[in-house]
Amino acid sequence: MVHKKTGALALVAALLMTGSAFAQQRVLNFTTDNNDPAPKAAWEQLVADFEAENPDVDVQMNIMDREAYKTAIRNFLVADAPDVANWYPANRMTPFVKAGQFLDISDVYTDNGLDKQLASTLPIVTQDGKQWMVSYTYYQWGIYFNKTAYEQVGATVPATWDEFIANCEKFKAAGIDCLTTGTSQLWPAAGIFDYLNLRTNGYEFHKQLTNGEIPWTDDRVRATFAEWAKVVPYTTANQAAIDWQDAVPLLVQGKAANYVMGNFAVAPLKEGGMTNETLGFMPFPTINPDVPRAEEAPTDAIFIPAGAKNVDDAKKFLAFVARADTQTKLNVALGQLPVNSGSTVGDDPFLKAGFELLSTTPGGIAQFFDRDAPAEMAKAGMEGFQQFMVQPDQLDAILERLEQVRQKVYK
Repeated sequence: MVHKKTGALALVAALLMTGSAFAQQRVLNFTTDNNDPAPKAAWEQLVADFEAENPDVDVQMNIMDREAYKTAIRNFLVADAPDVANWYPANRMTPFVKAGQFLDISDVYTDNGLDKQLASTLPIVTQDGKQWMVSYTYYQWGIYFNKTAYEQVGATVPATWDEFIANCEKFKAAGIDCLTTGTSQLWPAAGIFDYLNLRTNGYEFHKQLTNGEIPWTDDRVRATFAEWAKVVPYTTANQAAIDWQDAVPLLVQGKAANYVMGNFAVAPLKEGGMTNETLGFMPFPTINPDVPRAEEAPTDAIFIPAGAKNVDDAKKFLAFVARADTQTKLNVALGQLPVNSGSTVGDDPFLKAGFELLSTTPGGIAQFFDRDAPAEMAKAGMEGFQQFMVQPDQLDAILERLEQVRQKVYK
C-alpha cells in the first residue's frame, strides 16, 4: 500500500510539473502570407527548428492567402496585432512606420551584428536612422543571355552599355533580337527602366523618383530614356503583345540574345531546353562609371507590430530568422537567395552568381518599380514604359502625363 501511495504521489507530482511546464510555455503569434506549398513548408520547418531551440515558446502560425493579406494587414495592425508578421521593405514599409504600427528593432541589429551580416538590405529597412524589419530572402535581376547566339556573331559579354549596344549591331546583322521581353502585363518593362535609371542616376535618385520627390520631366529622367532609346530598335518588335513567358522561347531558340529578367526565369528557360552551357547571366552593364553599382532585388522581410504582446520572444524569433544558418536552410527550400552574407548557396550557378552580385553591391538594393512606387504611380509609369518601347517619339507626351499623375498621387 505504501508503495502504491508513493507511486500515486509521484504521478501527481509529475502531472503537476508537466502542467506547470505547459503553463510556462509562452505563445508567439506569427501571421504570414506564405501560403504557396513550397514557402509554406519552408516556414513550417523554420518554426519547428526555432521551437526545438526554444522549447518554452509555442509559435502559432496563421497562414493567409497572399492577396487577402494585403488588405488584412491594415486591419490586424490596428485591431489585433500578432507578435511577428511579414511584409516588404522600402516604400511598402514606410506608411506603416509613419503610422507608428511597426516596432523599432534597432536593438536586434546591434545585439546580433546584423548591420554587417545584412548590410546589403540595411538601407531599405532603415528609416529615421532606425531599423524596422529583418530581411530573409531576395532574388537577383540582371541579364540572362544565350551563349550560343553570342558565339554565333562573335560577341563578347559586355561590361558597359556602349559595348552592349555595339553587340546589338552584330545581332541585328544576324537577324537576332538583341533584347527580348514581353510587356503585356506591364511589369517586365519596369525592370528595364529601373536598371537603366539605376545605372544612369543611381539608387538614391531611384528612391527619390519613386517617392515622388523628382518631376518626371526632370532632365535626369530624360537621360535615362535617352539610354533606353538606344536599344529600342534592337528589341523584340511585338513585345507589347506578349507576356514574359512568351519571350522565354525566343531566348531558348536563339531568336533573341538577351533578356532582362529575374532569377525565377531560369526554371522555364531550362524547361525550354537551355542548360548551364547555353544559358548565361551577367550584371546589367555600366552606363555612368561614377554611379555606384546598385541592383534590383525584390526582398521579403519580417517585422514586429507595435501592438505585439510578446515582444521579447518576437525579437528572439527575428534574430533566429536573421542567422546565416537559418537563412541558408530557408532559401534552399525557397529556391532563392539568403540576405545574410555569411550564408551559403547550393551549386546552382545562377544562384551563386546572384548571391555574389547582391552580397557585394555597393550602391544599394532597389525593390522594383511597382514595389517602390505607390500603386497608381506604378501603373501609370509602367504603361508609359510600355508605350515608350513602341512609340519612343512620344516621350514628351508620356513624361507630361506621368508628371500629372505624380502631382496627383503625392499630394
